[in-house]
Amino acid sequence: MSRIGKKPVDLPSGVSASVSGQTIEVKGPKGTRSFNATDDVTLKVGDNVITIEPRGKSKRARQQWGMSRTQIQNCVTGVTEGFKKELEIQGVGYRAQMQGNTLKLNLGLSHDVDYTAPDGVTVTAPKQTEIIVEGIDEQLVGQVAANIRQWRKPEPYKGKGIRYKGEFVFRKEGKKK
Repeated sequence: MSRIGKKPVDLPSGVSASVSGQTIEVKGPKGTRSFNATDDVTLKVGDNVITIEPRGKSKRARQQWGMSRTQIQNCVTGVTEGFKKELEIQGVGYRAQMQGNTLKLNLGLSHDVDYTAPDGVTVTAPKQTEIIVEGIDEQLVGQVAANIRQWRKPEPYKGKGIRYKGEFVFRKEGKKK
């Protein structure tokens, strides 16, 4: 039995959900998100509650049960609060700034890196050493943050690079004489 799947998804005030076939659409103050469930689960919308139940006792049905519940919970969280990833830049001369909706990164390369965020994601740089990625789709927010971090991952000797806020970077000792 799925411990996660058994728990119903609560709909806060201001959020509505509708099911058509295997697609559930969640509308809230920040926007609209939809999720296509597999045929292994049944979706039901009650009064301020969404319940997910497996169809059958197969292993795949049990796997999809918990996963579907989590995806629907992420849709509800996205349209109410949204998701946010914070990145820090460390290194002499490394900085970020916004020019319109393009993020301009100076990362010690021979050229500046220009990154344009996809639709549905907002990228801001409140300080030169800080980047904030926000949106209603958790997967997209995480992917954009990972793409930005990819340009200069933190290196283990001096710790220079782009890291998630609060990320621990394992440091190595340098060469000795």
